[in-house]
Order: sequence, then C-alpha cells, then structure tokens
Amino acid sequence: MAISIEQLEATSTIIRSHSLNVYYDQFQALKDITIDMKKNTVTALIGPSGCGKSTFLRTLNRMNDLVPKFRVEGQLSYNNQDIYSPTMDVVELRKQVGMVFQRPNPFPMSIYDNVAYGLRIHGIKKKGIQDEIVEKSLRQAALWDEVKDRLHKSAMGLSGGQQQRLVIARVLAIQPDVILMDEPASALDPISTSKIEQLIIELKQQYTIIIVTHSMQQAARVSDDTAFFLNGEIIEFDQTHSIFTNPKKKETEDYISGRFG
Repeated sequence: MAISIEQLEATSTIIRSHSLNVYYDQFQALKDITIDMKKNTVTALIGPSGCGKSTFLRTLNRMNDLVPKFRVEGQLSYNNQDIYSPTMDVVELRKQVGMVFQRPNPFPMSIYDNVAYGLRIHGIKKKGIQDEIVEKSLRQAALWDEVKDRLHKSAMGLSGGQQQRLVIARVLAIQPDVILMDEPASALDPISTSKIEQLIIELKQQYTIIIVTHSMQQAARVSDDTAFFLNGEIIEFDQTHSIFTNPKKKETEDYISGRFG
C-alpha cells in the first residue's frame, strides 16, 4: 500500500509544536509557535538575545516547570505524546529528551562516575554493564582515547572542551531519543568548538538534535533545518541552506546579513 506524503511526514516527525504560547506570569515569552522537527536531523534555533529560542528549547523537556508562574497554552508533543499532559512522567521525558547546557557542568566526581551516574539512578547496578555503557558513551562523545587511562580521576581536571564532551557522554549513557543543546560551544575555544560541531554531525545518525546557537556560521555548518526566532515568534523555518541563501522574510534576511541582532 502506498504511503502518502502526509503519512511519511507524520512518521518522521518526533517533536511537534502547534500554536504554542508560553507565559511567565503576565509576560508572553512565546507566541503561536508552530513547528515540526524530524527524527535524525539537527535543527538550529537562531535569533537575537531574548527572542525566545532558549525558552522554547526548555519547554521540550519541561525545564521551565521550575520557573515561578510559568504556564503553557497550545500543543506540544513528543512521539505523539502530549509533553504537558498531567499523566506525562517528567523523569522519563527527561531521560528520552536529554539536555546539554551552555557551560560544561560535570559533577565533582570521577570521569567514570559522571557517565555512570544516570545509569545508577535508573537502576543499572551491574558493574560489567556500567563498564560497557561508559566506554560506549565516551567513544560516541569522541572522548574515550583522551580519558581511558584516567577514568577514576576527577572530571574537574579536564579541559573545558573535554568537560563538555563528558557531559554529552553522560547524556548519551541513558540512551535518549532527542538531545537538546543550549549554546553548547559558546564557552569553548575554536578547537574545542570544532570538535563539538563534528560530534553533533556524527550523532545525528542515531539521535535527533535541537541546538540553540548565537553563531549563524555554526548553524550553517551543523544543522539541517533552521528556525529564526524574533520577539517570541518564529519568523521563518526552513531547510538551513534555504534560510541562509534565500530567506523568504525580510526580517530573516536583515538578521543573517548583520543589519540587526
């Protein structure tokens, strides 16, 4: 039986936002956000500071729940499940939709224990299984060769770029579906940034990645699709190549050409 384009798009969409509005008390941070993000792609969220891109990212695994007077209207789903349903298991959601923050935040413990931390929380206690997953995750994060001889040394002794890749390994260890990245390279030097970007390109073979970046060059290098945010709205969402070479909206063209932002 032939599959329609609509059915094909439905099966490849992993996160869907429809008419999403987000408020902090009386302030409306996001306005009518409608966007579909597909599996095994990198979606970049770009726009000037305060435009709503990080707020949107944090709605996807309910990190904003901790903010006083935060509320959501509209629809937001992950694998066709309502993210803000009262029956949603938030712990399970954050296991499936992991997050990497702007500054590396390793725990003050060994490199091994950082990666194994989530495994233990989720009940994986056997040392052999932990060993296997720790090595696999560090290899996926392109860090194994640099740390294999110092696994039981403090993670705080790693460089900033290594710490960020360790944090990515920690997220990978619990086998998420989606990885959210909030400006993951903004605190890093150019060489470390390049390693993180290469890692993102490799990881999309197995994961869906959504990245907030202040660098349009980075968005152009690593992403498949790009959403341009301005004043809490998505002005334009398209394939990255189209956004950067043939934007449809004047605001997008003005931003990527450096006229504002």
